[in-house]
Parts: sequence; C-alpha cells; structure tokens
Amino acid sequence: MHKDIATPVRTKEILQKYGFSFKKSLGQNFLIDPNILKNITEHAGLSEDSGAIEIGPGIGALTEHLARASKKVVAFEIDQRLLPILEDTLSPYSNVKVIHQDVLKANIHQIVEEEFKEVNDLMVVANLPYYVTTPIILRLLSEHLPLRGIVVMLQKEVADRISAKPGTKEYGSLSIAIQYYTKAETVMIVPKTVFMPQPNVDSAVIRLTLHDKPIVEVDNEEFFFQVTRASFAQRRKTILNNLTSQLPNGKELKTEILKSLEISNIDPTRRGETLSIEEFAFLSNQLFSIYK
Repeated sequence: MHKDIATPVRTKEILQKYGFSFKKSLGQNFLIDPNILKNITEHAGLSEDSGAIEIGPGIGALTEHLARASKKVVAFEIDQRLLPILEDTLSPYSNVKVIHQDVLKANIHQIVEEEFKEVNDLMVVANLPYYVTTPIILRLLSEHLPLRGIVVMLQKEVADRISAKPGTKEYGSLSIAIQYYTKAETVMIVPKTVFMPQPNVDSAVIRLTLHDKPIVEVDNEEFFFQVTRASFAQRRKTILNNLTSQLPNGKELKTEILKSLEISNIDPTRRGETLSIEEFAFLSNQLFSIYK
C-alpha cells in the first residue's frame, strides 16, 4: 500500500516540492485526514465494477482512495498548476485519468461514453470547490447522466438547504430541485481542522441517490424550476405576490394565476416555504397550461 497523500506532513512535502500556493478564487481546501477520505469513499459504495467521476482532485488525496476502491476514476481539474503534481502523486494508479477542463463547460455525456465503456455503476465523488458547488450539482443532475448517485463534500449550510423539508427556513428552490431528482441525506459532518488551509465554514458530506424517475410528474421541467424559484424570490411574500411579480406578464395574468392556485387547492396567502414538492408540481402543471 502506498503512503497516503492526505496527511499533514505529506501534503506539506508535496506543496513545498512544487512551490504550490493556494488560490482563493478556486476555493482550494485540501483534505489532510485519510480517515475522512476513507469514509467518503465508503459512503459511495464503490466496487471493482464501479466508475468514479471526481471534480477538483487537488493533489489527489481523495482520488487515490477512489482509485483503490473502483475500476476507473476520471477527475476534472481546472488548475493547470496541479497537473504535474497529480501526475506524480497518482503515478502508482493506472486506473486514473485527469482531464484539464472546467466540468461546467465539459461535454460530460461524451466523456462518460468514452471513458466508462466497461463500467455498469457510476458515481460522482468529490470534495467540491465551495464557490461553485450548487451549479456543479445542478448541472450533473439536469444532464440526466447515467449515475447511481453523488457523494460530495460541501458547506454544511448548503447541505442543510439541499436536504431541507417544507416549513423550515432552509427549505427553498434548491431543496426542491435536488429532491426532484434524488433522495438527499447528510452522511457526515466534517470539522474545519481536517483541511489545509482551514475554511471559514463547517462542512458536510451529502449523499444523493438518484430516483429511477423524478419524484413528481411535471409537464415541463424547466418551467417547474422557474415556478419554484419565483415562489421563493422574496421569502416573506405570499405565493401569489411572488408569482405575479416574478413570472412573465405575471401582473396581467394575476386572475389566471389565482385560478391556478385555487384549482391546486393552495391558499394564495401561503408562503412558498410551506408548499411540498407535490403541491409545486401540481401548481406548475396548472400554470404551464397558461404559458405554453
């Protein structure tokens, strides 16, 4: 077994060897605790038939754990200064491919097709850069990739929002978007001390298991998400006020919006945070008949 990358001593050695300095703009916080990495990998439930996609491998701390546990790892790294480091630290593992690309701009479908031909179980496992967590998760889900699930480290506050239930202050359009596609659960709370440099926030690992099909049936996904975002635009406003001020021509269509709420059995004076995903789905289908 090779010496773990993720210890404070080894991490410092690697960074000094390459004269690497952290870029705040890229949200770089490297994990320096092998036990945390082992636990993240275990929560992903990988086997020798699994493929893993990683985003932001850093110096390869999590990557090596994924390489040991799976058939193949493809890691997207945006910082070109890390490429020679990864080539060095991951040299013992022949089943890892590092792609120098921004995952938000990559053709992920094509990469999955080319790189995971012999894999019948695919997971995304990553310690995500905190400044871009939400766009990455939403992109992975809206692309309808052939994933079993996603296990990611992110800010605890974002993890709380993702897994929030109706009627709580954390519940919002992000909770709905992610729970539409997946079952979301927080599986670990992670202290700041296991990172280098230490972030200013607490972290959590969340596991998203994809539903076989979305949890509710909607006539138009894009419009459904537009309605949920509109409903939370100003949390203190009623659902009627938010929809009329946020949806296209909402003020002119106030009567029709009111009628859609009535048909959906939703009191127009309720706030968005009190509606379940089922109520949002029914309402957005009613509203879609006005807009399509």
